Amino acid sequence: MSKFHLEGSSVLITGASAGIGREFARQLAGRASSLVLVARRRERQEELRDELTKANPNLNVHIRETDLSDDRAVIELFDSLERENLSIDLLINNAGLGDLGPFATSELQRVKEMLAVNVTALTLLTRLLLPGMIARKRGAILNVSSSAGFLPLAGFAVYAATKAYVTSFSEAIRAELRGTGVTVTTLCPGPVHTEFAETAHRQVAGAPRTVPGISHVSAQEVVRVGLAAVAADRALAIPGFVMKLGMALVRITPTSILRLAARPSSKQL
Repeated sequence: MSKFHLEGSSVLITGASAGIGREFARQLAGRASSLVLVARRRERQEELRDELTKANPNLNVHIRETDLSDDRAVIELFDSLERENLSIDLLINNAGLGDLGPFATSELQRVKEMLAVNVTALTLLTRLLLPGMIARKRGAILNVSSSAGFLPLAGFAVYAATKAYVTSFSEAIRAELRGTGVTVTTLCPGPVHTEFAETAHRQVAGAPRTVPGISHVSAQEVVRVGLAAVAADRALAIPGFVMKLGMALVRITPTSILRLAARPSSKQL
């Protein structure tokens, strides 16, 4: 088992301007030596940088205004790190897009962006940064997947499928990297109170904006669990007792029963 020490690490966080990504930056600010914040909204990145450096004067914070739905921008992001000799020890692939509603009426552009951000950008960035970690015999990758990736979800068809990819991909490269000094952890949260639900939900009159319930976990708890899993070299982390129990049941339930359970939710969309 390869333990990764968060203290003094150099961290790159995608989707860092809000929600879980912003919380990762806040919880790592007192432990990491440098943070690279990657997001599309520069104003929010600057606000977060000022907040973090005010509380942690020795912390180096770098901003990368990047549209991860453009694979050329992902490559340029990596090239900028190379030019500035910024070696990344911990890659947190957090950025993700969602879409709630029937696939047949989904917007093609939204579908393309989900595939690009959730799958392509995560894969490319991992591929670009991984050789350096292997060469230094030190590194960790935390891929933020979702509990939605454990089963097909009507109304979340593309999103759930992309997260199934993230979970499978992470498990596979974790096996490949055994003995290299590089670890891979998959973080699979359930519902979290962030802006994600707002952006994923289509603008439909009368549609609920959030899905309240005991399965919700705070962004602070999700990040705490994720970082603890990285430090302990755990393959999988599911925040929250309710989600942990629920996903354990899902994984042992026959697919035929899961199909029956999914039918009512699809009729309500």
